[in-house]
Amino acid sequence: MDRKMANRKLIRLSQLKSKFAAEKLEEIDWVTFGVIVKKVTPQSTNNGRTFSIWRLNDLRDLNQYVSLFLFGEVHKEHWKTDQGTV
Repeated sequence: MDRKMANRKLIRLSQLKSKFAAEKLEEIDWVTFGVIVKKVTPQSTNNGRTFSIWRLNDLRDLNQYVSLFLFGEVHKEHWKTDQGTV
């Protein structure tokens, strides 16, 4: 993990909104971690494509979360991932 994190900045999910407003994150090599705290039953778009929605949280502030939409191959590969997974 130390090797993977070398020269990268850890930004907590609960800090993302303020960091996006204050910094140019596209110019920084950063990572974040989240726990799947809620999964919505897979849904279909108007054109029939299936997708999933996960609510991610860093367990620091349960009122702050990020919604992650999974489409295409990512949805097919990960839609069965259990709630509570990091």
